[in-house]
Amino acid sequence: MNLDKILAISGKPGLYALKLQTRTGFVAESLVDGKKITVGLRSNVSLLSEISMYTYSEEKPLTEVMRNIAKKENNGATPAFKDDKVQLAAYFLEILPDYDQERVYASDIKKVINWYNILQSKGLVSSEAPVAAEAKTEKVAAASEAKPAKAPKTVAPKAAGAASAKKAPAPKATKSTKK
Repeated sequence: MNLDKILAISGKPGLYALKLQTRTGFVAESLVDGKKITVGLRSNVSLLSEISMYTYSEEKPLTEVMRNIAKKENNGATPAFKDDKVQLAAYFLEILPDYDQERVYASDIKKVINWYNILQSKGLVSSEAPVAAEAKTEKVAAASEAKPAKAPKTVAPKAAGAASAKKAPAPKATKSTKK
């Protein structure tokens, strides 16, 4: 699941895919209806890859939360929850058992579930861990092990006579003040 170019724009419903950057902002395409909009630099925009959920031990990235939802729903859509906070909290406890119930509000849970359903309808979520990132780190580790380490450069010491010889300071130039 790659959420690097998926945006949530404050004041606009749904999610957007980043298309291109302009001088005054960027162009984004709605994942709901496919319409393209221009977004200024002053707009409050959040990348989904940078969003985390509060837990009692640490903050969990949104990609991990989405992956947990996908595992629970077998990569299908989530059930529609209206405004029943108890059902939302019970469902989210199944997904993220240690989420901080004081700092994660029902509106946050509804937003995450709505985002998941949008991404799932576009085929952008999966229950598997990203394989490309793991394979890339394994390749980098294998490449670093295969190459022999370079020996540190050694600097040859200067000749003993040159090091001990000191230059005499140059005489100072003086101006005559007499006219």
